[in-house]
Amino acid sequence: MTAVLDEALLRSLTPQVLGILVRRGADFAAAEDAVQEALVEAWRVWRDDPPRDPKGWLVTVAWRKFLDVARADAARRRREDVLDDEPAPEPAAAVDDTLQLYFLCAHPSLTASSAVALTLRAVGGLTTRQIAQAYLVPESTMAQRISRAKRTVSEVRFDQPGDVATVVRVLYLVFNEGYSGDVDLAAEAIRLTRQLAGVIDHPEVAGLLALMLLHHARRAARTTSDGRLVPLAEQDRGRWDTRLIAEGVEVLQAALARDRLGEFQAQAAIAALHADAPVAEETDWVQIVEWYDELVQLTGSPVVRLNRAVAVGAADGPRAGLAALAELEDSLPRHTAVAAYLHERDGDLSTAARLYAEAALHAPNLPEREHLMRQAARLNTELG
Repeated sequence: MTAVLDEALLRSLTPQVLGILVRRGADFAAAEDAVQEALVEAWRVWRDDPPRDPKGWLVTVAWRKFLDVARADAARRRREDVLDDEPAPEPAAAVDDTLQLYFLCAHPSLTASSAVALTLRAVGGLTTRQIAQAYLVPESTMAQRISRAKRTVSEVRFDQPGDVATVVRVLYLVFNEGYSGDVDLAAEAIRLTRQLAGVIDHPEVAGLLALMLLHHARRAARTTSDGRLVPLAEQDRGRWDTRLIAEGVEVLQAALARDRLGEFQAQAAIAALHADAPVAEETDWVQIVEWYDELVQLTGSPVVRLNRAVAVGAADGPRAGLAALAELEDSLPRHTAVAAYLHERDGDLSTAARLYAEAALHAPNLPEREHLMRQAARLNTELG
């Protein structure tokens, strides 16, 4: 069976297999993802061992992929109420199929943003809404982007892996979604990034691993026993994992020593400065602002500029922070929450209370919404 015949056969069988999965009870989007993964697997194994019954093979593999995702989703939901497993400190010895799928989905025929979106949906297990929130675009826009990516890869060969930068971006977004608490993916993202760092010697891969370790080290202190968010300045630093912090700092220092600065190394440097302060009042905000300046130069990201405004407010006073904030679009997610915080620090409690209440209406998740509502209620009580 030649590669050309394989491609034609796979294209002809795809809708049939999709229909079978739907009839078996899979919803259409999940069935599409499972079939895409089965196609990737087919390209990996059929060249050396073509099946006697290609259609039956695809149905079996796609159904197994669907069941695996369904079980994983159920397991993630069960884990939302328990503490996640701590990531292993040693790099993994080999690269597993999951990381290989990340590379395959980051196909050269796709734009970087489409490859990231497709991988997050098909392999990372994130919903279209979660991906849209990460990209700051409407859910309908992201749904169209993912659909186009699926159509594109359904017509190309899957033996051309994507680039490292795209895979690193996907792992970063998966970790962020897991760290937010909506879906418990943080430990899995760390595991895969350890594997990637073990096989690819690149300072940005190391920078991403350091960033993940430093953030993950604070996870136990980020919420109370009843699920309430605890702001960084109020966290019990005795609950931070000093072993993970030490490892993250060591990985970061080795990456920075190579003098090839990238955005993940800069973000990790900011996280390291927070971790280095024994109490919140001793945080080196001046140096943090300098690192944010580097990040702005590297990315131009409005989210980075928003975080920089908070740091400027801490380093140079709330008026300076509000001036930096005024340079940004007020439609930016969490813009109103940052404005509320800076107004409170500036002593304008009535404005801060109003903005906290307004920000709560647009919070991306329930814990954050409840936190902002409590802030508004606290200030309204103080105002009498």
